[in-house]
Amino acid sequence: MLDMKFVRENIEAVQANLDNRHTKGDLDTFVKLYDERKEIILEVEELKALRNKVTEEISQLKRNKENADDKIAEMKKVGDKIYELDRRAREVEEGLRNVALMLPNMVDASVPVGADEEDNPENRKWGEPRQFDFPIQAHWDLGESLDILDFERAGKLSGARFTIYKGMGARLERALINFMLDLHVDKHGYTEMMTPYMVTGETLTATGQLPKFAEDMYQVTGDDADYYLIPTAEVTLTNYYRDEILSEEDLPKYFTAHTACFRAEAGSAGRDTRGLIRQHQFNKVEMVKLAKPEDSFKELEALTDNAEEVLRLLELPHRVITLCTGDIGFGSAKTYDVEVWMPAQDKYREISSCSNMTNFQARRGNLKFRRGPKGKPEFVHTLNGSGLAVGRTVAAILENNQQADGSVRIPQVLVPYMGGAEVIKPAK
Repeated sequence: MLDMKFVRENIEAVQANLDNRHTKGDLDTFVKLYDERKEIILEVEELKALRNKVTEEISQLKRNKENADDKIAEMKKVGDKIYELDRRAREVEEGLRNVALMLPNMVDASVPVGADEEDNPENRKWGEPRQFDFPIQAHWDLGESLDILDFERAGKLSGARFTIYKGMGARLERALINFMLDLHVDKHGYTEMMTPYMVTGETLTATGQLPKFAEDMYQVTGDDADYYLIPTAEVTLTNYYRDEILSEEDLPKYFTAHTACFRAEAGSAGRDTRGLIRQHQFNKVEMVKLAKPEDSFKELEALTDNAEEVLRLLELPHRVITLCTGDIGFGSAKTYDVEVWMPAQDKYREISSCSNMTNFQARRGNLKFRRGPKGKPEFVHTLNGSGLAVGRTVAAILENNQQADGSVRIPQVLVPYMGGAEVIKPAK
């Protein structure tokens, strides 16, 4: 959430941010409610000062054995007025917060202005796409011919956009999860976490999924509370220190976790209906950082490199792009997308999105730190990135490492995680 005082004092800049993002926000209502709140606060302060003054006068009259009935009656009216103003102030505050929660983060000055994904500039590439001398198969066809992915029976169980991994497919998925976690923990210095898959609405509000993206959430209604299935471990990891004040020495914090992720994929009808790219349930290894404001953009570069290293070690060609203002996420100030080469589609596809959220999430979740024992609490900066989306990594391995005989070569770095197996062979 943006600082409300900042929004009111920088309406033109906030409107320009909305325009560059090609989105809308109700700034007229924001200004109206913000100014009304300010007027109410001033009026209540004046009335309370008057009440304090007159209360002292009433006490003096009573000490002098004089009649104070008129002033008492006057103060009763003042008290009633204060009560009504306080009630209205709560209404205004709630309305103001609801409007503010729908305003996106301010993009960093380094983010290119653009309309959509076509305007995302490429930063760098790694590896050369392989040249095949035989017909390329898509990963969904390879998965079925290898008997490691079963889309049809998953559909029987759960409907569209679900997959059952079996045999060496399940082993490959598990191997990737373990490899990614080991890399991030042992080399990159992250603390491994295991977090809940269900969270409250308050938790999702803190990271920005609610209220704006409610249609993308899966809600689970219980006897005691309403829960939501997490769309990413970013939600739980970022909320870990919610409503707490860390010390400067605590930062930076690096967390990583493997979780299942659940997304309704609202608005994606007709897109990636086959294969592992766009599923309602998928595995992901997430990376989250909490950093001091002056360090967060340096941490974003390192976070992105951590995601890239997974692909470098897997020997998968990829590139990094910067998301323009028209494509960047709601809560992000700057985002790099890491895209892996998919031969069957003859294009790069997103496999990790690495973002600096600055203090946007921390303000919503009241997550602060203090410099020194007497420092004023400040909001931390939060960062997140996939390290990586596991199903998409499986898809990339199948397509990039397919052989003419229909088998798939296992990346060398994964062989120890695959029980020594170096190849997945077609089912007999």
